[in-house]
Amino acid sequence: MRDELEAGFRKRNISTTIEFVSGRELQDAAQRAAKRAKAGEIDAIVAGGGDGTIRTVAGALIGLHICLGIIPLGTLNHFAKDLDIPLSRDEAIATISAGVYRDVDVGEVNGEIFINNSSIGIYPYLVLDRDRRRARQGISKWPAMFLAGLRAIRNLPLRRLRIRSGKWQDDVRSPCVFIGNNRYDLNGPSFSSRERLDGGELCICVAKEQSRLRLLWLGVKCATGVLNQRDLRILTLAGLEVGSRRKRLLVACDGEIQVMRTPLKYRTRPRALRVLAPLPTDQ
Repeated sequence: MRDELEAGFRKRNISTTIEFVSGRELQDAAQRAAKRAKAGEIDAIVAGGGDGTIRTVAGALIGLHICLGIIPLGTLNHFAKDLDIPLSRDEAIATISAGVYRDVDVGEVNGEIFINNSSIGIYPYLVLDRDRRRARQGISKWPAMFLAGLRAIRNLPLRRLRIRSGKWQDDVRSPCVFIGNNRYDLNGPSFSSRERLDGGELCICVAKEQSRLRLLWLGVKCATGVLNQRDLRILTLAGLEVGSRRKRLLVACDGEIQVMRTPLKYRTRPRALRVLAPLPTDQ
């Protein structure tokens, strides 16, 4: 991969320093690179990986107007897809070399950013159980997620939460609350994609309290892209606070799980991240 990346940048007359780092080293590496960019030693920082990797590197660049290039190397690559960045490595390098950039929003919860979404409830438990199964049983990601899903349905976590924004508030009892960085399309062939990443809003989806069977059916509808407004309560807000009787909650940010103190304070950071990506077709 190193040879392929170096050749791709070299043929476009771009000088690069390529580092392969572990997950534990990634944040420090991103901060070192950001320091060099602020000193004028480099023109851009490129992250190769999945959404979790991109989120970590982006976290070091928020508000700095340093260009972030993306080479999608993950499983799903939601952020790259929503930015229309090609999934081919060579085409992604061509996009970076074009030098066209966009300023896009990020979400933030208790000081931690997310580029796609954050969630409370069943999903963080799914991810933790999936990762334990992969470590202990040596099985691949999707079979492990399926088994984790069956266990989660049997032990359905319902959270009593108070969602507040300004003078408005609502008490909910839900298996899952999803907070997206900008509005998600929840219907049809573009399911779970975003038309824009600079709308300056958060998209809040609250799953209604329901039986295990109905929740399983909701998961099937999510997988097949046939959700409708009756399945979820959907709001768009610039910020919100999520309170709970619990002092701490498991929170997922772009698939990475953390324990956070309540209340959870969410806000949008409009156009805080500069990304090397094609301009939207309407610009």
